[in-house]
Amino acid sequence: MDKILIEGGERLVGEVTVSGAKNAVLPLMAASLLVDGWNTITNVPNLRDIETFKILLKHLGSELEADPQNNILKIKTSNLKSNEAPYDLVKTMRASVLVLGPLVSRFKQARVSLPGGCAIGARPIDLHLKGLKQMGAEVTIEKGYVNVAAKKLKGAKIYMDTTTVTGTENLMLAAVHAEGTTILENSALEPEVACLADALNRMGARITGAGTETIKIEGVDKLYPIEMRVIPDRIEAGTFMVASAMTRGNVLIKDCPHYYLDSLNVKLKEAGAEIIEEDGGIRVIGDVPIRSVDVKTIPYPGFPTDMQAQIMAMMCIGSGLSVITETVFENRFMHVSELKRMGADITIDGRCAVVRGVKQLSGAPLMATDLRASASLILAGLVADGKTEVSRIYHLDRGYEKIEEKLKRLGAKIERVKE
Repeated sequence: MDKILIEGGERLVGEVTVSGAKNAVLPLMAASLLVDGWNTITNVPNLRDIETFKILLKHLGSELEADPQNNILKIKTSNLKSNEAPYDLVKTMRASVLVLGPLVSRFKQARVSLPGGCAIGARPIDLHLKGLKQMGAEVTIEKGYVNVAAKKLKGAKIYMDTTTVTGTENLMLAAVHAEGTTILENSALEPEVACLADALNRMGARITGAGTETIKIEGVDKLYPIEMRVIPDRIEAGTFMVASAMTRGNVLIKDCPHYYLDSLNVKLKEAGAEIIEEDGGIRVIGDVPIRSVDVKTIPYPGFPTDMQAQIMAMMCIGSGLSVITETVFENRFMHVSELKRMGADITIDGRCAVVRGVKQLSGAPLMATDLRASASLILAGLVADGKTEVSRIYHLDRGYEKIEEKLKRLGAKIERVKE
């Protein structure tokens, strides 16, 4: 396995370009299951999760042509041979459950492994299944698999008790071929949901309201293949924004979807960073001392849970006291123990982390526990005194495309090595 080595203390300066959003690519790949012919997806990042989804699509019988150098992926699903997503694939990536809606829509039945546990907390798919039942599907669970069958899905008014991104996307994918009109209430507002709806509409679907709490889908008989471009990754962009701010940097982040990052922009400005809109991106200029700020994660458009670990790394060197409250996932403070190994002063009280800023973090051997925790440890390593080693970075490769190379071009002393 690989690990990341960092020698801290370097100021980040230069330009970096944001890759396509993993959380937008995966639903688009799932949408290809609804269409005969070749779909082309551009701005596709080279990530472990996308490779896993490719394997799943091939298992189902899809043909794929990938051009990683140019970030292009072509998918043809005209001759699918299976409607089953097996445990060995689903267990490695929860987003694999996104094939459930398209498979039911296309095959009238699907067999998909239940995703199981997740390091950052429970993420059940009960709302996906409840919605499919309301659309007329018969749902049974046996031996760790969910079996869904429906001769013809029918439109329904579905209220989701809690906001769920994959649930909204899965039901949208199922509803495009349903008979009649489906209304999804309390839908997720995330930009990746709107990206999927836009692509489906270009394929011939009739979807309105994506990006609001109420999405309306009028069923259609047929969709058509298209070329679609993936939106930039707002979490990767946010990670580089924090990196520039906490290293006293001056970085232009190109293809930065700043319009999706208002809540982060506010907190970085409160912390003392200067944020300037420029042609092609956002420039973030860091300053010292970093002012400590309080943060509370809530679903979009609130402060993203996927940025909580990164902002905590920044608050570790803040000038005062910060309270970080995690409301989305119940077990998303696993990076705290590793930050404390670097000298961070953090106290956990339920879903709140009280962070008292210290003058200097110290490099240490660290172990990543999940995707965003990996990023937070790298950010901490950038400002630590001495050398930091981050192991188990396969988590990092799930969501960041060559982050160490991008940081090195900005002046960081960072490299990937074999353990």
